[in-house]
Amino acid sequence: MFRGQFVHNIDAKGRVSVPVRFREALLSDGCTRFVLTPDPFDSCLHLHPMRAWEQFEEQIAALPTLDPHVVRFRRLYVSAAIECELDRTGRMLVPQHLRDHAELTKEILFAGTGRRIEVWSKQRWDAAVAMSADDLQAFKQAVMEQIRI
Repeated sequence: MFRGQFVHNIDAKGRVSVPVRFREALLSDGCTRFVLTPDPFDSCLHLHPMRAWEQFEEQIAALPTLDPHVVRFRRLYVSAAIECELDRTGRMLVPQHLRDHAELTKEILFAGTGRRIEVWSKQRWDAAVAMSADDLQAFKQAVMEQIRI
């Protein structure tokens, strides 16, 4: 499980250090590779451990092949996924098209969200989590109903 937030800088070539805590968890199952894919609903990227991604692909493969929403999801999420490796210093290379999707230019925020890691532009993250007083009240109510806390 991934938890916590870490801010790192991305260089001009698209290399960024993966936080040590996340690095260890990504590679803990003996795999040396992981998957990076664009979030089809938000301007961020998702990092998945390889074994978890393979299980996810099996779930997607079992969905109806002619359902237009499933087809679109496969095109936007699964086909855009790339396999990544860490270099000897613990950095990953984010391809230009994925940097463009998430608007990654300088400060990158890694957010552990349970089974995956979200990779955000720090500026876009701050905007995504900002809430008005009304939004906060609605959010609080929804969380209390869904999670029962």
